[in-house]
Amino acid sequence: MKRNPVSWFEIPVTDMDRAMKFYQEVLGHELALQPEMEGMLMAWFPMEEKAEGATGALVKHDMYKPSMTGSLVYFTAMSGDLDNELGKVEAAGGKVLMPKKDIGEYGFVAMFQDSEGNSVALHSEK
Repeated sequence: MKRNPVSWFEIPVTDMDRAMKFYQEVLGHELALQPEMEGMLMAWFPMEEKAEGATGALVKHDMYKPSMTGSLVYFTAMSGDLDNELGKVEAAGGKVLMPKKDIGEYGFVAMFQDSEGNSVALHSEK
């Protein structure tokens, strides 16, 4: 079976409640808070078995630090047009870093800073 190389991602947070609220408001996904395990708190994004793409979690732990300079996670705009999700960023406590940009046959991208200080991106076909 062929697979894409990414299977899981983790986004560092300092305030789990604030971060969960931010991502739920901007992306419209319900996150599932997990029981704390050895000092690590996680809130999982939804997962559909056998669906395309990766899933992951928000993570609060001493060894995780939010950053604008680390890896960049691209979320699919589930509305089909990333303007919808991007329009919710600032009201949810984030900041738009790069407005919607046409990338030709690959669709559109945009970038924002989340409520925790991470740089995150969106992708859509239109």
